Order: sequence, then C-alpha cells, then structure tokens
Amino acid sequence: MPDLSKLYRFRFGKGDLAVKMRVWEGLCGHFFQPLIGEDRVIVDLACGYGEFINNIRGKKKYAVDLNPDARPHVAGDVEFCLSRADAMTAIANDAVDVVFTSNFLEHLRTKEECDRVLAEVRRVLRPGGRFVIIGPNIRYLAAQYWDFYDHCLPLSHLSLEEGLVQADYEIDRIVARFLPYTARSRLPRHPLLVVLYLKISFAWRLLGKQFLVIARKPTAALRRTA
Repeated sequence: MPDLSKLYRFRFGKGDLAVKMRVWEGLCGHFFQPLIGEDRVIVDLACGYGEFINNIRGKKKYAVDLNPDARPHVAGDVEFCLSRADAMTAIANDAVDVVFTSNFLEHLRTKEECDRVLAEVRRVLRPGGRFVIIGPNIRYLAAQYWDFYDHCLPLSHLSLEEGLVQADYEIDRIVARFLPYTARSRLPRHPLLVVLYLKISFAWRLLGKQFLVIARKPTAALRRTA
C-alpha cells in the first residue's frame, strides 16, 4: 500500500486544500444537500480531508479513512473512523441512510477488493439507503487516469454499474460526465461559479470527466447464501 500521509502531503498543498474546500462548499450546498436531504445518517467513505463531510448537514456523520492525517481536518460534529473501507466495524448493520465516496474506488487494487467494499457498504446501508459515487471515468481519461501513482482500478460508469448490479444494488441514476477531473481543472472555484456550473448541464458534457453513480440497497434486500 502507498504511504498515504506522504503521498497526499505531496499532492495537496495548503492552497489546494483551501480551493477544494471552497468548491465542495458549493457542490454540497447546491447539489448534494438537496439530493441527500436533511436529517440523514451519512458516511463519507475515504473522506480525504473532510471536503464533503464538513460541508454536508446530517443527523449523524461518519468520516472513514486509512490516512491518520485526515482526523484533524474533519469537523467536530463528525465521528472519524480510522479503518479500511471493507471493514467499517464501528458502524452497525442497516444503520446508514447515505454512503458517499469521491475518487476512491479507482485506488482499489483489484475487482475482488472492490467487491468487498461494495458488500461492506451494502451491510451498513439501511434498506432503501443510497450509495453515491463520484470517480474519474476511464472512458474519457484514457491517458490522464494513470497520472496518479495510487490509481490502480480502471472504471467507467458502465463497468461500475455492472459491478453494483452483481453486488445486489439497484441503480437510481448515472451521469457519465459530471465534474472535471481534478480541482485544478476548469471547474470554477468560487462557490457562486460552482453553482452556475451545476445549473448549466450542457457544461457537464463539455468539461465533465468524472461520473456520478447513485445506487440503492433494495428495500426487500436479497440474501446471499454462504
């Protein structure tokens, strides 16, 4: 496994983190909060430095990450869990309304590892709970996808859809082109300009390189046999 503390300290300077926090303020306030709703139990899986979980409102909020440097960045109303994504032992079965993850699944080393994460997310979700996923779309990033040392698993919106279906999720929504690739891309950085980008969906088709996939744990959950 890469040294996450060292890698992310190199990748994200203080200026980059401030920019990302401003971008996520706009994304959460004007897209993800209305999507998720109020008074929800939310898990931010592979939370990074808390850009999403610090800017979203919820009844109970968890931040899960393997990088110990993440802990001091999450807000005081967030419970931080230093754990693997496929072993969220601090979170009970059927306890969560929404699991959110951004730019994480591509860091998993194999499809088998991804399957274990999908199964663990499904465990903590209540029936009807949603798994909201953002990630770089290999279909539109054939070259740039590999510019990050810790990218291992190539995924498109279509391959992820198949992975989720075989893991017994229902698909709610797929947006093949949603956000630009990185915070250094051409996505406007001021919160008001982020709001404008979100409102003009044809801009997504021009600039979007990351998918948005929303899946749901069935209310009549299928039971796998051992």
